[in-house]
Amino acid sequence: MSTEELRAIELLTRVSYGRLGTSMRAMPFVAAARHIVVDGCVVLRIHRGFGYHRACNGSVVAYGADNLNSGAAALWSVQFTGTARIVEPTDDQLKLFGPAPHHVNGQPFDPVFMHIQPQFVTAQTLDYLEEQPARHAA
Repeated sequence: MSTEELRAIELLTRVSYGRLGTSMRAMPFVAAARHIVVDGCVVLRIHRGFGYHRACNGSVVAYGADNLNSGAAALWSVQFTGTARIVEPTDDQLKLFGPAPHHVNGQPFDPVFMHIQPQFVTAQTLDYLEEQPARHAA
């Protein structure tokens, strides 16, 4: 990976969650996912109950995460594509994930883990001179 791509993957270590995107039965979907970065690869933890892991396993997926809601002066967004593979995480990786949610949409959380080797990595940065307060129209 290039220096820029490595920097983009490093940015992922600053946040815990992102969005996994692919298609299932020809329909696109985006799902929230917990991620960790291990040796330049990304391991995701998602809920098994929706069946998304079956659509992702062996397929090219997109993943993105950002700090856009943080209020920081330096905002960033990282996106990449890669082939997802269902894996069993190591004990050390499970510790990195931390506690799992108890429920997802009212269902008991049942984790499944996927490994992705990032390819076609991009990052966008937005630099402000000061922190930007959240402003929403009423």
